[in-house]
Amino acid sequence: MPDQSKRRPGRLDRVNHAVQEVIADELEVIADERLGLVTVTGVRVDPDMRHALVWFSSLVRPGSRPDDVVAAILGEHRIRLQKAIARQLRLKRTPELAFRPDPAIVAGSRVEEILRGLQTGPAETGPVETGPVETGPAETGPVETGPVEIGHIQSGSIQTGDDRGD
Repeated sequence: MPDQSKRRPGRLDRVNHAVQEVIADELEVIADERLGLVTVTGVRVDPDMRHALVWFSSLVRPGSRPDDVVAAILGEHRIRLQKAIARQLRLKRTPELAFRPDPAIVAGSRVEEILRGLQTGPAETGPVETGPVETGPAETGPVETGPVEIGHIQSGSIQTGDDRGD
């Protein structure tokens, strides 16, 4: 069996990357103030090339639009983005785009919040959620989460397994 770490990306992986680049480039030239700063974090095109799910992150600042509103605004520009894909890529079909906020960004923010709470002492961090999570661009399906050792806290600093000398 060939070494998976050295395998060449498959056609669908290359299509995902190319579609992501085209959408990101086109978003730079769209003059819609409502979008603010939006980053395309990943794309998953279905094997039949009929649909593509586009994950995005948007700069969140006080008073800014929630991600579902940003997704709706991106949906308004869906036809223009699909035309750019059709014009720039040689594909059998142009996929119909759907937009979702990247769940990895939300999960990362939650981890940072928990770590800050550990460094400063007990805080209002709320319950830690475990269970099925929505998939992001780097995952292939739902993943069951559970307790994971992130590191050890000693005298206010976080040490990972590499730092402990295990």
